[in-house]
This record gives sequence, structure tokens and C-alpha cells, in this order.
Amino acid sequence: MAEIKDPENTILMELKDGTVTIELLPDVAPGHCERMKELARSGQYDNVAFHRVIDGFMAQTGDVANGNMEKDFNIRSAGTGGSDLPNLKAEFSGVPHDRGTLGAARSQNPDSANSSSSSTSRTTISSTGNTRSMAASSRVWSMSTPSPAVSRPRTPTG
Repeated sequence: MAEIKDPENTILMELKDGTVTIELLPDVAPGHCERMKELARSGQYDNVAFHRVIDGFMAQTGDVANGNMEKDFNIRSAGTGGSDLPNLKAEFSGVPHDRGTLGAARSQNPDSANSSSSSTSRTTISSTGNTRSMAASSRVWSMSTPSPAVSRPRTPTG
């Protein structure tokens, strides 16, 4: 496991193949980082499926409304919902969306991020050819493409 430098801004995601350490970047995306910590601490991310996995590219999870594999799970709806909290304002940055970066998932509306995020297993280039157009909110330090599995995110302090 990676060294935890800042426990307050670290999320540990338990997957069937081991623990993924997520180092949040609150100086880059403070609202998104706060939301992830809030949902992890309240247990809303527990048992949420990776509803979209593209091998060698990315994995997406975080639909707390439709993605809980132990409560009303429907794979056709997973990825279409969010939390009961309001959507977040866009926090685009100059941080490249390189391999191991976690970013907020959203619709075409830049202010539509809520609870879902995706991690990349390779550098992502946007339709404009710019790797800096996505909102990077964290770095995933123990990165491998996760299999669709139950996740149990938590912070090191609870």
C-alpha cells in the first residue's frame, strides 16, 4: 500500500483484489474532494459497483442511487444517478488527466458532477486534444484497472 501522507485527504477503497489508495487534491478540486469524503464517511459508496469498465482505459463508479449492489441494484440504471446532495460546480484545472488520475463524472453540463468519478489507466485526451480539460480531483496511487466489484471506500481516520 502507498504511504499515506495526508490521512484527512486520503480514501482507501477496498476491492476484491486489494486496497486502492486515493490521494485527494483539495487544492485543485476542493468541492469534489469534500463530496467524496462526505459520501465515503457516510457509507454511501459501500457496495457500489464499477458500472463502466473499459479495459486499458478507465473505470467508473460512484452512482450511490442506482449502483449499490446490495440494494435495488439494476445494471441498466447504474451510472445514471447521484446522491441526494446538490450537484457541484465545475472545478476544471490544469492538472493533466494522466494514468491514475481520478476525475468527476458529469453530463454535458459542466456543473452536473455529483457522486460518480472515473479513474484512468492511461492518459486521457479530450475531444479538443487537451489532456488538461477534465477536472482532476485526486491521484490513485495503487492503480490497476479494477474488475467490476463491490467497493468499500473509507478514509484512514474513519
